[in-house]
Amino acid sequence: MTILPAPEILAVFTLASLILIITPGPDMTLFLGQTLAAGRARGVAAMLGAMTGLLAHSLLAAFGLSALLVASATAFTAIKLAGAVYLVWLGVQAIRQGSALTLASGTRRRPLRDVYLMGLGVNLLNPKIVMFFLTFLPQFVSARDPQAAAKLLFLGLFFIALAIPVCGALILAAERFTQAMRRSPRLMRAFDWTFAGLMGAFAARLLLARGS
Repeated sequence: MTILPAPEILAVFTLASLILIITPGPDMTLFLGQTLAAGRARGVAAMLGAMTGLLAHSLLAAFGLSALLVASATAFTAIKLAGAVYLVWLGVQAIRQGSALTLASGTRRRPLRDVYLMGLGVNLLNPKIVMFFLTFLPQFVSARDPQAAAKLLFLGLFFIALAIPVCGALILAAERFTQAMRRSPRLMRAFDWTFAGLMGAFAARLLLARGS
């Protein structure tokens, strides 16, 4: 038996993850802001801190959800259904409030350790990230899969593996990327609508699967 999801599931997860990674949020705001104000080294430090926070959430989601699955497959399914509702809510919020790329000017030049800890805190202490990992990852794992725990952990680590090179490229092109985002409100709204559509598609897929 393998911990790798089926190729079609992994392909969908990869596409979804890439869209989520490039959608502006608090962690992107932090590492791009640090890059523009204090240099790429601090941008990388902030990004690595944010990735460490995601690693912690991946471990918590994998082991916490796997413990729930052992206790009750019904409870695990209930989490997935609640996750579908939460994903729809995230999509609605993206349309209503828009992306959160608001870079502050004049950021103080902090030690690399402090910048790393800032990045860690942004993702580790953000309740939305906790909820997201608890509801996003289970959408790609069946409650009947004996390898569910290992697959949850694999997906969390795979998400981070995708995020690091993408975010690293954004740091290298921070000035051009942020200028393009600021100059084009249509591009920002495209991110919002793509994100909302993705969340809605996941929720519909899950609910239709439950009804079949």
